[in-house]
Amino acid sequence: MSEKLEVGSIVEGKVVRVKPFGAIVSLGNVQGLVHISQVANSFVQDINDHVKVGDMVKVKILSIDEENHKIALSIRDALPKEERRPKSDKPFHKQPRRQHTETTSNPAQEYFRPQSSVNASSDFEEKMKEWMKQANDRQTSLNKRANKRSY
Repeated sequence: MSEKLEVGSIVEGKVVRVKPFGAIVSLGNVQGLVHISQVANSFVQDINDHVKVGDMVKVKILSIDEENHKIALSIRDALPKEERRPKSDKPFHKQPRRQHTETTSNPAQEYFRPQSSVNASSDFEEKMKEWMKQANDRQTSLNKRANKRSY
């Protein structure tokens, strides 16, 4: 393809086509694709909001597939480090880690702990009796239908 292009290098190119899935960028005698996910740090709903045909863009070469004549490019990775982070209205505040103490219990244990107001074993037995009664009623009904058909 081209000996001067190397993976990881940042070069300047011209947008020659814009498709819904990305932009085709000319790098002189070869062209590469900037996938829509590599256009900006934020979600890109419409690529036309970010680039248009004729724009000069700096791109980082992500990969070169000599066999298939494909070059993967990224505008996002070519941005300076300060601009790479998505801008947010809220400043990032790291939460202080909670100190693990013996009184702190596992949240899962708290969630699955039986409630004191309900007797778990009697509640289970009542539900089991109800389920067995429903199952027996269904089976009796099925047996009656089968006996009627066999005559």
